[in-house]
Amino acid sequence: MEKNIRKAIEQALEEAPARKFVESVEFAFTIRDVDLKNPSNRIQEEIRLPAGRGREPSIAMFADGEMAAKAKDAGIVVIDPSQIEELGGTRQKARKLARKHDFFLAEIPHMGPIGRFLGVVLGPRGKMPRPVPPVADPAAIAAGLKNVAIVRSRDKITFHTVVGTRDQGIDALTENGIEVWKRVTSKLERGNGNIRSFYVKTSMGPSVKAEVTL
Repeated sequence: MEKNIRKAIEQALEEAPARKFVESVEFAFTIRDVDLKNPSNRIQEEIRLPAGRGREPSIAMFADGEMAAKAKDAGIVVIDPSQIEELGGTRQKARKLARKHDFFLAEIPHMGPIGRFLGVVLGPRGKMPRPVPPVADPAAIAAGLKNVAIVRSRDKITFHTVVGTRDQGIDALTENGIEVWKRVTSKLERGNGNIRSFYVKTSMGPSVKAEVTL
């Protein structure tokens, strides 16, 4: 599959018009013969991209007091926990928040209110915060997320993930893409045989179908 993945990435980059911003490069999987009604069959993976994400992820944390100060020092966007209910009461604000950040963290005491008021927006997007214990260093947790891609199928046979940015170049994107492909297919009973179709695209470019070899 390495040659097929590389070829599809090259074509996707060639066919995508130049933009005034750096586009992400994405994979789209459609799987078959998998019972996704059974949660144990769903794909839920955090994959460390060997060549990196291509850009710094945006990380936000629900925190106050000393933990908020630590988060700010680490370059993490701090959200005052007193805003949780207000954010949850306005679906538009909650969606905007979910789109703005790649990952969320939260002090453990705030996890309950977050689930109650924001869970309906963050949950389906796979963005529920990671709980941070009182003795933990938010900077270390954020550093661990720097090069991580999330692959999450939920109960849908088609799902997407980012494998980098187009300015990383073919070699880096192929390296990342192979790692993502291997992890996803390793979770399927028949591996490549459970892939119905596989596409590569930039954020706003056309989709390029890659041949799936068994």
